[in-house]
Amino acid sequence: MPKILLVEDNEMNRDMLSRRLARKGYTVVCAVDGQSGLAKTRSEAPDLVLMDMSLPVLDGWEATRQIKADPVLKAIPVIALTAHAMASDEQQAREAGCDDFDTKPVELPRLLGKIVTLLQRGAGG
Repeated sequence: MPKILLVEDNEMNRDMLSRRLARKGYTVVCAVDGQSGLAKTRSEAPDLVLMDMSLPVLDGWEATRQIKADPVLKAIPVIALTAHAMASDEQQAREAGCDDFDTKPVELPRLLGKIVTLLQRGAGG
């Protein structure tokens, strides 16, 4: 059962998305800011990270840069989640090291497709 780390500061978004992912068979671990997201990436070794970009303490851009700069963590796929839906936002997310990008409000079928694709890629298939 793949483990997903959801880094999201909005309690309602975090609760809704974690429950929906759990119903789809994923183990979901949550963090409420970029610093704890980085720490939980290290401690939990998730199969994938869903990273809100607008986070307190350490924003999602910097948390992703630090994950991707760490030789132990860099292979973990990161999907940026943001309410900012402009092409420049996607480019900025990819420059920070995000493997994919999705907008809020989350459309679960679209996000699940991206999760499945990245998990299969990570599994070598």
